[in-house]
Amino acid sequence: MTQPKLSPKMSPTALAHAQRYLESGGTEGHLWQVKDAPEPLPCLLLTTRGRKSGEHFANPLIYGRDGGNFVICASRGGGPDHPNWYKNIMADPAVEFQVATAKYSGRARTAVGEERARLWKMMTGVFPSYESYQIRAGSREIPVIVLEPVKA
Repeated sequence: MTQPKLSPKMSPTALAHAQRYLESGGTEGHLWQVKDAPEPLPCLLLTTRGRKSGEHFANPLIYGRDGGNFVICASRGGGPDHPNWYKNIMADPAVEFQVATAKYSGRARTAVGEERARLWKMMTGVFPSYESYQIRAGSREIPVIVLEPVKA
């Protein structure tokens, strides 16, 4: 697995969380207490290759499970533009990610149509704030991404 840098665009809270996740090898950080959720949420670390720099960057992201796949949302807190990590996977869908202590390589793809609708509903069940993020995002539809793993 690639030793990633932590994304320079993370909030201080996300940065501290990602550092703890990496430094502990995943024994800490899998469950993330975010301010908008009453209970800790499952979190993975997604590593993408920067489309401009070519460097590998890790970002902590809330996830859900769909069979053997992992599902994440490119919400950026409801911002008007997609997060950089999503732009990176659009340029190169080969990713690495860590779920607790398990490490995977795989491919990322954006869900569309009925699959997106089904997975969006699942993810708003995991983290209901995604609904308000979508309202905040306006005309930008928040992408739902499927991570198809191959155990590393």
